[in-house]
Amino acid sequence: MKEKNPWPTPVTIIIIVIGVIAIVALVTVAVLQNKPVPQKYKYGIVLDAGSSHTALYIYQWPAEKDNNTGRVEQTHSCKVKGKGISSYASEPWKAGESLKECMGEAEETVPKERAHETPLYLGATAGMRLLDIVNSSASKNVFQAVENALRSSPFSYQGARILSGQEEGAFGWVTVNYLDDRLKQGLKTTGALDLGGASTQISFISDDFDGSESPINSVNFRLYGNDYNLYTHSFLCYGKDQALKMVVANHTQSGATTVLDPCFHSGYNETKNYSVLYDSPCVSGRKPQEVPEKFDHIGKGNFQECQEVVKSVFNFTSCKYSRCSFNGVFQPLLQGPFGAFSAYYFVMNFLNLTDTSMPLETVKEKLSQYCATSWDKIKIQHPTVNVKYLAEYCFSGTYILTLLTEGYDFTAVTYSNIKFIKKIKGSDAGWTLGYMLNLTNMIPAEAPDSPPLPHAGYVSIVTIMTILLIGLLLLLALRIFWPRCSKKTQIV
Repeated sequence: MKEKNPWPTPVTIIIIVIGVIAIVALVTVAVLQNKPVPQKYKYGIVLDAGSSHTALYIYQWPAEKDNNTGRVEQTHSCKVKGKGISSYASEPWKAGESLKECMGEAEETVPKERAHETPLYLGATAGMRLLDIVNSSASKNVFQAVENALRSSPFSYQGARILSGQEEGAFGWVTVNYLDDRLKQGLKTTGALDLGGASTQISFISDDFDGSESPINSVNFRLYGNDYNLYTHSFLCYGKDQALKMVVANHTQSGATTVLDPCFHSGYNETKNYSVLYDSPCVSGRKPQEVPEKFDHIGKGNFQECQEVVKSVFNFTSCKYSRCSFNGVFQPLLQGPFGAFSAYYFVMNFLNLTDTSMPLETVKEKLSQYCATSWDKIKIQHPTVNVKYLAEYCFSGTYILTLLTEGYDFTAVTYSNIKFIKKIKGSDAGWTLGYMLNLTNMIPAEAPDSPPLPHAGYVSIVTIMTILLIGLLLLLALRIFWPRCSKKTQIV
């Protein structure tokens, strides 16, 4: 008699061992796949050298998603003390010196091991455009001083240059729509309204604009696999600071020693120099031949009269196209929502008029009441605000409403399509992010390929395979051991 061997055959043992190893491998891979890893970032720095001031912005994005799907976000900003770099034309070295404090903050923000590979850009806008028109050698000297300061930093300096008005408008549009995820998702885009001290830009997509009627206003993009034909125009000298100079210049054509201004509060009275008023190319050609050295600038505080005075700096009569905004510039029909940023936001936020669901007539009434408030009362209500800026809010608010409604043709109905914005998802609205995205190729022309298996699908498949494998092994074990447990040992 011979007892049958109760142990599994070698083949069965091998199958069980392989099954166990497979389960362990699957579990190990799943654990490693889901193990959190420290996020690594790359950085980029852009300096916005505007007409009234300079600002530094630092952006970051996931290092492993460079040039593809990584979202670029603003991680730090720094406002440079003092005026814009164009104000240092007579002392260019000060333009470079002014950047040191913010550059120091940048060195503290960007990890040292990433500094050498972090691109550093400086873009100058309308203030330097005007300086370049008046004195190109002074402009070059300012840029040389700025370049010397930036080259001494640990970052990868990529150059400093003057942006064209069209670039400023187009990059502002890219920023707004990138931050809103409209480009990547192929959604309808938002128009961009940018107001600075020396220029203003409008950029939007319109179904009735193909670029043929005014090619100079057309910019073509291919982003994430979608084609965009953007209308954009920049009006040099129509930023709020230069527009104020033009309005006051219109008051002083007779060389008066006293100017009664409806755009300033009643009780306002300041003595000003004619030489300072006419020091800009936006108004230098209007300077009377004989003027006194100074004039008394006296406020009257009347919104309606102020609006009429503001209208005088726009030319609405000349247009060779099918339709124009002002000064004979073609503009297609307004379409879609618009984001209004920079000075648009700061002025309207101060005036508490950023809510565009408020009827346009109500906005005008509130601004009229503000302008009619005496200068003494305004100073008491806002004791911490710089007096120069405080005095100009009546004008600035009136100018913004006139520019939007008379200049760009927003109506009582379409005014509500405007949204005054400072930031979008934590990043400042403006041209700087769009500029960096363009120079670093962070927005692909074509939509990035999707991974063959998303993370959720991967986890599901691993789970199902593990369950099936365990089930098969259990069945195999039952087949081997169940007969031995249910029957007595057989004797041959």
